[in-house]
Amino acid sequence: MGLALLAVIIGLAVLVWSADTFIDGATDLAIRFNMPSFLIGVIILGVGTSAPEMVVSALAALSGSPGLALGNAYGSNIINITLVLGVTALISPVLIRSDVIRYDLMLLLGVTALAAFQLVDGSLSFADGVILIVALISVLLIQIYLSLRHQADIDPEVDPNKPVNTLKAVIAIVVGLALLIGSSQAIVWGAVKLATFLGMSELLIGLTIVAIGTSLPELVASVAAARRGEHDMALGNVIGSNLFNTLGVVGLAAIIHPMQYIESQVLSRDMLMVGIATVLLFVLAVVAFKRQGVMKQASGLVLILTFIGYSVWLGLTSL
Repeated sequence: MGLALLAVIIGLAVLVWSADTFIDGATDLAIRFNMPSFLIGVIILGVGTSAPEMVVSALAALSGSPGLALGNAYGSNIINITLVLGVTALISPVLIRSDVIRYDLMLLLGVTALAAFQLVDGSLSFADGVILIVALISVLLIQIYLSLRHQADIDPEVDPNKPVNTLKAVIAIVVGLALLIGSSQAIVWGAVKLATFLGMSELLIGLTIVAIGTSLPELVASVAAARRGEHDMALGNVIGSNLFNTLGVVGLAAIIHPMQYIESQVLSRDMLMVGIATVLLFVLAVVAFKRQGVMKQASGLVLILTFIGYSVWLGLTSL
């Protein structure tokens, strides 16, 4: 047990550092090519910070632990909205634009509904996984189109004249991804061992320890972006990450290891909570936009209280 716990702790520490290194390199390259701030948040930060979830879930599926993959993806989605965005809003106001509500959040609601529909029969087939991956590619293309179309309508938050060392950025991306893979493998191994030793289900471990650990990059990236005044990037990070988790992480896991039986609690508790959190985010965004155009501390507090409520619910149902 001691070795497994050590693997999880060290793995999480390296995971956070390597994800941060990867994001720095990717963001520098994005600045080099003058990409819109929200697009950086969705594509670079959102996808980049979801790399840990992708690698962890893929390795979990390869090792025959699909429950850990699902718990990791859906748990991360819940944490991203309630804890990550909640803490970010407490620290600094999060800008809400009308096109984000009309397009990006509506896409997220649609993707969440698709994921819930696929779980109704209690399984995830290879075909389901392919559908999710195709949907991911489509959504990313839509996100790129929308961000580029609205680029002229928003104030640029990224300085295109900032000096960027392209070679250094590429090295950061390569090193970051290599360490992501190694640390994620250590987390999967340690988490499965802990689950077996403590008599806990892999789903519960995925929803708690692994989900929170792999969501730390999102938290660090969103808080850092908000503190620098890059509010579009902070919100784009959460939206992009959840889109990638729901479609890419779960889709890849289903393709690698189709799941013939999924615990009923995944739909009745975890997927339900993902839906509640997503709808709550949409409602708070609409209210914030109509009032002052920014999501402030009150909204952050509501999201954090929702995370606490879910944690209590998770604990009670697990017992």
